[in-house]
Amino acid sequence: MAREEKTQQAEQKQGAEQEKEIRGKVTFTVAVPATVEEVIGRTGTRGGVTQVRCKILEGRDANKIIRRNVVGPVQTGDILMLRETEIEARPLNKTGRGSG
Repeated sequence: MAREEKTQQAEQKQGAEQEKEIRGKVTFTVAVPATVEEVIGRTGTRGGVTQVRCKILEGRDANKIIRRNVVGPVQTGDILMLRETEIEARPLNKTGRGSG
């Protein structure tokens, strides 16, 4: 009986140590770097989004230039980390809702 209790206690300690290791672990999503080639303009209902053309640096779409919407300050030469490189933003229209 004493041996069984000791082995159970040892297993519980190992389990607790493994939980601590897992709890402190950080995982990141895979991202692909892209450089901002050109700032096209502002978009969004309040102008809080900037549309840019960026060149993908790595991955299967390397050297491809796509249009993306970026939230926050951005300028030519910045590096963006893109989670996906397949979807491209719609082009900005100069015509608004009321004109026509």
